[in-house]
Amino acid sequence: MTPTHDIWTDLADRESDGIEVALLWNRATGRVKVAVRDTKLSRGFELDVDGADALTAFQHPFAYAENRRVANRVRVTTTDLQLQT
Repeated sequence: MTPTHDIWTDLADRESDGIEVALLWNRATGRVKVAVRDTKLSRGFELDVDGADALTAFQHPFAYAENRRVANRVRVTTTDLQLQT
């Protein structure tokens, strides 16, 4: 059985040239994240985002990740992952 905090609802998704982007929402926790996957390289990353930033992060995930990394001085790492839906 999957715990309810691990259930993500797909609010929007898109794919272009092997790049998959999904906007996901967790009803139990209220968290929103953007998951990005490069199917050609089998690599990707996830970004936890504020609800107010969700559409911007979904539309421009690479720019959002870079701006967040610079603003917060955090490192966004790529990992092998599968989109959770």
